[in-house]
Amino acid sequence: MSLKDIADELGISQTAVSFAINDRPGVSEQTRRRVKQVAAELGWTPVYAAQALGSSRTMTIGFAPARSVQGLTDETFMLHFMAGVHTSLSPKGYGLLYRPCRSLNEEMSVYRGWASSKRVDGVILVDLRADDPRPALLRELGVRAVLAGGPDPNDYVPSLSIDDSRTMGTVLEHLSSLGHRRIAYLSGDANLDYSQGRVAAFRSFAKRRRLESIAIEFTNFAAERAVTLTMGMLRSPQPPTAFIYETEILAAASLHAMAKAYATCAATIGRLASGEGRFAAYPSGLPAIVSFEDSFICETAYPSITSVHRDAGEYGVKVARLLLKVLAGEQVGGNRRILTPKLVVRDSTSEPVDPS
Repeated sequence: MSLKDIADELGISQTAVSFAINDRPGVSEQTRRRVKQVAAELGWTPVYAAQALGSSRTMTIGFAPARSVQGLTDETFMLHFMAGVHTSLSPKGYGLLYRPCRSLNEEMSVYRGWASSKRVDGVILVDLRADDPRPALLRELGVRAVLAGGPDPNDYVPSLSIDDSRTMGTVLEHLSSLGHRRIAYLSGDANLDYSQGRVAAFRSFAKRRRLESIAIEFTNFAAERAVTLTMGMLRSPQPPTAFIYETEILAAASLHAMAKAYATCAATIGRLASGEGRFAAYPSGLPAIVSFEDSFICETAYPSITSVHRDAGEYGVKVARLLLKVLAGEQVGGNRRILTPKLVVRDSTSEPVDPS
């Protein structure tokens, strides 16, 4: 079964059939729907190797995020994001080439290889960094791309970002309303654009509200480092009464360490966590905990963890749609913000109980 067979069946040109099948401009929407309907009825399927030879299209989108091995296996947000990307790409006949990298340099090397071999039609970028060299590289290589995050300060790559500009303020307002004045933020990577934005928002809030003390540490998304930093702070003379973590993995690992310490020395951890001995029983004896990522881990932990919820799947759907528009030659540019996150309050930030 070929495009010519479909054209003969409908009495239109083979070129019109090709435009309709490949979602290119030049045919009406009614013709496009009719062509796809007849193609399905006749059992036609694309031969991607032939498409690649005939049109220089590979029907493949590249995704090569630089992540640690642990980050790749533990990040539920990224898994849901990729599922959303597939939701948009699959109906259009595109596949996703997933190539995790261990460093930014390796990621850039992958892009050079893809460009020289014409391996992909476009790529999805994530985790914009300060002075990020990737958008300029992709522009130089002639590889079309979109950025999940951003915006790209040089506007080389159109972007779609989650509108969490006020999210740190929402988290801090919640903790402040519960009486917390000593708060720690255990972030991920100091070079990431969104981490820098959250740190700036944290410092601004602390100055404006005159918090007693704040602590900001970077974990590079390593759970072991988050645990070490958390337990070290809890042993200080004036420990934080609340902790904000970049991911649910960091939060859950730290919660586990606190619970273990509490089980072995309840009185000590209760005193350290409160600074004033106001918390007496588990889990009320623990500091407040907030995660900047939400998943089933936050729901099933004990106590359940207050978290910032974003629909990662929907985000992936919209980012992939933006790239499809770029590939179709539509004019897109700048940055669009979507999916304002919401704070899901759970047991880990319930109001402290005064045992007296």
